[in-house]
Amino acid sequence: METKLPFRLFIVALAAAASISAARAADPLVELANFSVFDKVDLAQLARSDVKMAHGTPMNNPRFASVQCVYVAPGTPQQHAAALDRWNPTGHSELKVFLHVDGTNFSRLSSAPDNSAVRALATATTKPSTELQISKAEGKKLPVGAPATFAGPVANFWTQVLTERSHSSAAGQPAYDFSGQAIRPGDELRGMIGQQPKLQKQFSGIVGSALGGGGSKYWELLQVEDIGVVTLGASTSKAGPNGTMQAADALYYASGGYYAGLTLYQMWPVTIEGRPSTLVWRGDTISASALAGLHGIERVASESQMMRDISRAVTDFRRDTGGGR
Repeated sequence: METKLPFRLFIVALAAAASISAARAADPLVELANFSVFDKVDLAQLARSDVKMAHGTPMNNPRFASVQCVYVAPGTPQQHAAALDRWNPTGHSELKVFLHVDGTNFSRLSSAPDNSAVRALATATTKPSTELQISKAEGKKLPVGAPATFAGPVANFWTQVLTERSHSSAAGQPAYDFSGQAIRPGDELRGMIGQQPKLQKQFSGIVGSALGGGGSKYWELLQVEDIGVVTLGASTSKAGPNGTMQAADALYYASGGYYAGLTLYQMWPVTIEGRPSTLVWRGDTISASALAGLHGIERVASESQMMRDISRAVTDFRRDTGGGR
């Protein structure tokens, strides 16, 4: 004989099941395992350690590489997202970021620091070098024969390039076709997220904004390998359910070194030793021509170097914002 629950108890049982299901769905470690490469994380242990790094999802475009990391920071996800937005990496010489400026005022280019990397970019601009990532139209304006110093004609040229490109979103950037290629940063960014379907699903509500020109724009002058590189980026953040936050940072123009980059953040509120804290997942994907020719151990070594660079940047950020040891 079939036994049935009284209607009232049945409703209570349903409510309890729904409560358990919602708790599981809201569990940061369960959600982390669902979309990232970190299937098992000990939160208590992670809170006592530095950033945990790992290789990202393999992709079938040889130009693409990705790495992921997790760490715990003090404070709420909202506080962590605000700290990310405020942070300026130029105070750490090992990161080789010479200028980091919020907005689209490029006047500081004329007072760029005089070092070997910046001089190398000036030389490449005046020769000119076919390794410069500019359009054919931009190439016609190169200050060929001008003094190879990052002032005057060289600074004016890059100010014009960055100003004009800053008016377009990541999706609308002109192709890098000065050297005969036809690489479009927007296509690279869409390809990078498209080849990581779990991330594409997890961040569907914010990636489109980053690529479409939403968020806060900024620019940098930094060193990649031995040459200076000017970049354009846009960052945005979004509040989610249960006190969570997401952030996206798209590097949608670079004068050299790499074609485009995308950094994504997922932040969950957690409690560590009775204090409000944040579990942070970060995923970085980059597109670069130099990666296309790497195979086997060379490619692993390149991604390992990428992990070391990101780990160093995260460590510096955490120390600056009171979250490091």
